[in-house]
Amino acid sequence: MKKVYKTVSSEETIFLAKEIMSSLPLGSVVLLTGDLGAGKTTFVKGVGEYLGIKDKVLSPTFNIMKVYFNGDKSLIHIDAYRLEDKSIDIGLDEYIGYEKGYTMIEWPMFISPLIPSHHYLVDIKNIGDDVREISFEEVNND
Repeated sequence: MKKVYKTVSSEETIFLAKEIMSSLPLGSVVLLTGDLGAGKTTFVKGVGEYLGIKDKVLSPTFNIMKVYFNGDKSLIHIDAYRLEDKSIDIGLDEYIGYEKGYTMIEWPMFISPLIPSHHYLVDIKNIGDDVREISFEEVNND
């Protein structure tokens, strides 16, 4: 069932991310969709806070992936934006669904063959100013 939320600040988006993550089992894969600047990385910052990640969570756009092991649970943050029309055989599959953490994937459509059939989808729309419409749903294509 899809749930839709509205946030009016980055702080509210971070808080919502913490709330959503508190209900997800370890090993979950969360796909993040939305336009550039919609707030996907802000959402992941909230996930990092929820997991007790001590490092500053930054966008991995130029790195493709950042892995944070220094929290209560691990965070794998993938930004596939630069992989459009590129080979995706770069080892990401070994991290997606890591059983001792959570995998967050921005721009998942560019690595769709690597996406597990069971995942969660977060879509973020920039309504204007700091207002965001954030939808959340569980997807199970088994």
